[in-house]
Amino acid sequence: MLKRTLVFVLGAAMGAVLPSAAAEDLLQIYGDALANDPTLASARANWLAIQEAVPQARAGLLPSVTLVANANRQNFYEKLHTDPSVSVTENFPAYNYTVSASQPLYRKQNIVALDQAKQTVGQSDFVLASVRQDLIVRVAQAYLDVLLARFNIELTESQKAAVSENLAQAKRNFEVGTATITDTNDAQAKYDQIVAQEISTQNDLDNKLAALRAIIGRAPKELKPFGGGFAPQLPTPNTLDAWIEAAVRDNPQVRIAQANYDIAVLEVDRQRAGHYPTLDLVASLNQGYAGATPSLSSTNTVANDSRVGLIGVQLNVPLYLGGLIDSRVRQAVANQERTRQDLETARRSAQLSAQTAFNGVTSGVAQVTAFEQAVKSAQVSYDSTKLGLEVGVRTNLDVLNQQQQVFQTRFNLAQSYYNFVISGLKLKQAVGTLSDPDVDELNRALGG
Repeated sequence: MLKRTLVFVLGAAMGAVLPSAAAEDLLQIYGDALANDPTLASARANWLAIQEAVPQARAGLLPSVTLVANANRQNFYEKLHTDPSVSVTENFPAYNYTVSASQPLYRKQNIVALDQAKQTVGQSDFVLASVRQDLIVRVAQAYLDVLLARFNIELTESQKAAVSENLAQAKRNFEVGTATITDTNDAQAKYDQIVAQEISTQNDLDNKLAALRAIIGRAPKELKPFGGGFAPQLPTPNTLDAWIEAAVRDNPQVRIAQANYDIAVLEVDRQRAGHYPTLDLVASLNQGYAGATPSLSSTNTVANDSRVGLIGVQLNVPLYLGGLIDSRVRQAVANQERTRQDLETARRSAQLSAQTAFNGVTSGVAQVTAFEQAVKSAQVSYDSTKLGLEVGVRTNLDVLNQQQQVFQTRFNLAQSYYNFVISGLKLKQAVGTLSDPDVDELNRALGG
């Protein structure tokens, strides 16, 4: 019965719009979102940028070599005030280059910085995974929003047709004297209300299509409606504590916050290492040449070559830097406490998300069953009210109200399926297991 109701509620009303072959399913929409969603594209670019943190930090532990070269031409002029006076003018070309190399032997700060970089790269994986999981939920929600909005339009059109027929019948009955003008006025009022509601539902559909377009970067085609093969199931395991435990441990936001805390702990160590000495192996080679060209007043030519090389170790011991290092340590300790509190916040948020989604799944199963029965009961009540109108114990307004109840209950049933699907996705998101195969599985389940 559950599956048959699903076909009736979510399939029949929307399936006749376009052939299913021309409709896009959830998997196709998700594929376009993967290729075109700017939020995910930004996260990918950020992930690529963060991968360079390790090579940059490792560079602080590797040799560095530099070359500095220069070429100059100097002009020297000197005049001696003797009798007779003597003047000297010389041009000196000078060439020089220096090759310097250093290899850190002990730099505690650089060692800690490399550990921090590795933590940052690991964290970037969780950030990207979180964005992808969020995209799955956003795509599914936007997809189902469009289906639900279109179904609401179908219901409104069906209700409009039924009320229009009832209005025509009321007018005929009034003309022949078997009904009062009150029945006609009631039917007219209901009809006018449905017309206004129809405008509102169309506007809602336009908004839902715009939201989906913002994700996939284009106007979506007709979306494939639900088939008859989907039946809500309770979560496995059906124990709240198990899901909360997994969420507190594996939720992407918790892992991101944990990485932030670990990086902050290392930052305290890095700043404290500012008190430690550093030791480097250094070497340099300087090669120079200088020469003088003779002037008209001198026939002497002077030139020289020089080469200076050195190799050794360089020790740098910080003695006093005005309290700078101690201040940075205190700042790092405060930031460590901040990230610890942020981690606790992330854990509590993950616990809340898991509990909310778990309750949504478990209550969703019961809610679907309840609304399925409510649809049958509303239909039976509507049929009875119509019969009561024929025998004179019910008014036309009673029929219209009961008819509206039937359509509202059908919409509530459709929405209960929507809520169940989203809660299921959010439950997996809360424990960090939501992935692309879940989209494929959901797409096949909804396709019937």
